[in-house]
Amino acid sequence: MTAPETQHGGITRPKSWRLALPPKTKLINANQNIHFRRKAELVKVIRNAAWAMARHSNIPALQRAHVYFVIHPDDKIQRRDPGNWAPSAKAAVDGLVDAGILPDDNSERLIGPDPRIGHPVKGSQLVLWITDLDQMDPDHIALINPPTTLPGARS
Repeated sequence: MTAPETQHGGITRPKSWRLALPPKTKLINANQNIHFRRKAELVKVIRNAAWAMARHSNIPALQRAHVYFVIHPDDKIQRRDPGNWAPSAKAAVDGLVDAGILPDDNSERLIGPDPRIGHPVKGSQLVLWITDLDQMDPDHIALINPPTTLPGARS
């Protein structure tokens, strides 16, 4: 799904796309204590699901992107910390690279994935929002990607 380009106070909104993994896909939570082989299996499932969804979407190949992920936790989960699902988001972003949406997921090509929390759904769901940074003014990119040096630090 492509979000239409709109004006917001003189700012043209760049194109963005929503990529939802199938509901009830087994996700990885950083708080889980699981065997490395089981974790590798889950990473493979998430990565392949993201690859398949990306290949069947209308997302063009991008050079640079900002990605944030929305975790829709299971309705049985009471405490919700969206950053805990970063391992699932990392696997999904790797699937985007595998699908050719991004050439790489290094810091030159990707800002994020940044976590958000969504409404609960039965069985959980991971949704990626992908924004084309090449359509965004560098001053606006700076707003979502703050400097990484401390004030007064020498380079």
